[in-house]
Amino acid sequence: MTSVPPKKESRREQKRQETLKRISEKGLKLFIANGYEGATLEAIAAAAGISRRTFFYYFKSKDEVLLASQGGGFIEALRPSLLDESPDQAPFVAVRNCLSKLVSRYETKESIIIDQLLQSTEALRARKQAIFVQMEETVFVALCELWPQPERRATLRLVAWSPWAPCVWQWRTGGKTAASAR
Repeated sequence: MTSVPPKKESRREQKRQETLKRISEKGLKLFIANGYEGATLEAIAAAAGISRRTFFYYFKSKDEVLLASQGGGFIEALRPSLLDESPDQAPFVAVRNCLSKLVSRYETKESIIIDQLLQSTEALRARKQAIFVQMEETVFVALCELWPQPERRATLRLVAWSPWAPCVWQWRTGGKTAASAR
């Protein structure tokens, strides 16, 4: 059996990825410096060295630039990290442990600023909520893989939903519990 070497990314695709990254990075800098409303689509395009029209080839709106910066690989790391947890512990404990490990790895000064920017408009808050729904679904699927018994599905669904508020609270308050923050 011969192994097939991985297909090398074309020059065009490399250039596309570089431009996508440049737009995201320049957009994030402008969002941090000027706030969400103060960072215009035109300014993002100019800072990235592209035209307004080219911008729309990569992103539909400046919301998408901010959301692209927000992810940072957290959602992609969620399922494999949860699957590394032992099924010998309670599902809630497994999720809590997994989220604690991931948050400590992905928390940066930029991620906190992005989180604050995502609270700045109703549309961004709705988009952020959709990300939480995606995370909840990812957690649920992983929990069902760790505990595949069909009779546990309702409980696993509740566990997939329940840890987000306390974990996000602790992340945004620097590890304080709701009681100690009062």
